[in-house]
Amino acid sequence: MSVLLVGISHRSAPVSVLERVAIGDTDRPKLIDKMMSSDHVSEVMIVSSCNRVEIYAVVDAFHGALSDVGELLAGHSGMDLPDLTKHAYVRYSEAAAEHLFAVASGLDSMVVGEQQILGQIRTAYAISDNQQAAGRVLHELAQQALRVGKRVHSETGIDRAGASVVSVALDRAADLLGDGLAGRTAVVVGAGSMGGLSVAHLTRAGIGRVIVANRTRERAERLADTVRASGVDGATVDLADLPSALAEADVMVTCTGAVGAVVTLADAHVALAKRDSTQRPLVICDLGLPRDVEPAIAGLPGVSIFDMAALQRDPAAGAAAADTEAAREIVAGELATYLAGQRLAEVTPTVTALRQRAADVVEAELLRLDSRLPGLEDPQRDEVARTVRRVVDKLLHAPTVRVKQLASAPGGDSYAAALRELFELSPGSAEAVATPMEMRAVELADDFTAGHEAEAMDVWKGMQS
Repeated sequence: MSVLLVGISHRSAPVSVLERVAIGDTDRPKLIDKMMSSDHVSEVMIVSSCNRVEIYAVVDAFHGALSDVGELLAGHSGMDLPDLTKHAYVRYSEAAAEHLFAVASGLDSMVVGEQQILGQIRTAYAISDNQQAAGRVLHELAQQALRVGKRVHSETGIDRAGASVVSVALDRAADLLGDGLAGRTAVVVGAGSMGGLSVAHLTRAGIGRVIVANRTRERAERLADTVRASGVDGATVDLADLPSALAEADVMVTCTGAVGAVVTLADAHVALAKRDSTQRPLVICDLGLPRDVEPAIAGLPGVSIFDMAALQRDPAAGAAAADTEAAREIVAGELATYLAGQRLAEVTPTVTALRQRAADVVEAELLRLDSRLPGLEDPQRDEVARTVRRVVDKLLHAPTVRVKQLASAPGGDSYAAALRELFELSPGSAEAVATPMEMRAVELADDFTAGHEAEAMDVWKGMQS
């Protein structure tokens, strides 16, 4: 069984496409159930954030699983599959693990080094686990990715070099306002993780007042309590009262995960009409995907919108080269260790089966000895049994230890295959051997590396012709 990854992110698609493929919290369980109904998929995890959607599936057949994942994304987004494949990327087997480790480390983020993705991966795994869609393979992969991400953040300066999407957006907002955020009024729409990050950044920047709006009033109140605990004036409003709150604001941050616009052009007109001065600018940081703010609002006098598309072009979204390289070295080392462990785990059932075959032969021969020498005393029989077992153990020791060593290296699965062939271990027995990959998938595996995205996509596009 191998891992197939199909993804679309800010690196492969424009914001308009990301908005269409975005998977909300209510949709994710349904899509996981659909993937689990595939004959080719045994485990699945969906990582969804404001700038990426990635489906990790444990599969037994590459072509069939890829087709199923493609149809799922196309159906969810409403896009034709050929149009969708233009913006998607495919990783398989080792390359899928490498990609997830890089994502967890913040190396593939829009703002290099941001840590929020760790929580999103943790949530993705928890949702799959709750739906019994995460087995041994995804459990080990996800947990290792989280460990790799934590190690990168603790051992490199990538956190200092990069910044969160929220901090970059609010830094740009402060520049647009002219004299920073100190003493100003902010509206935060959405009380999730992005809302919490926004409040943290605003309070550090010396904001004077924060008004929180959220679909669930209780969550808004909790975030407002956090604001007040930091010594800043905090308040809450219902989403229906958002125009009135916006009339007081200098800056608004919104990231709700809602499907439709949360702030409409009509809301903006009402808010601007209530403002005490038409000369006072309003900066909106729309961090939602799909967008929370109707694009037409950007054309109103005195209003500036800073959204995810603008963040994609922001030079502050990079990290220092040295820290990035150090992070990549950690990822490479951890990947090698993880893959060696996986290859060893795959050969272990074969070694177990070989030892069981030897034990069965020994027991059969001892029974035969009993029938030929029925008068053999128990002490003598026990000594013969111990001697035979010692001989067999000594004969098997070197090859079984060596095959585990060889299996941990790339291409090591061929040694396990040789054992199965030489000792006639049943390839159809789940207890005896690691399930072999579909032969065509094995042939393709080398193509799906980080440097061969084009070849991978050619395979997928070819399947649509």
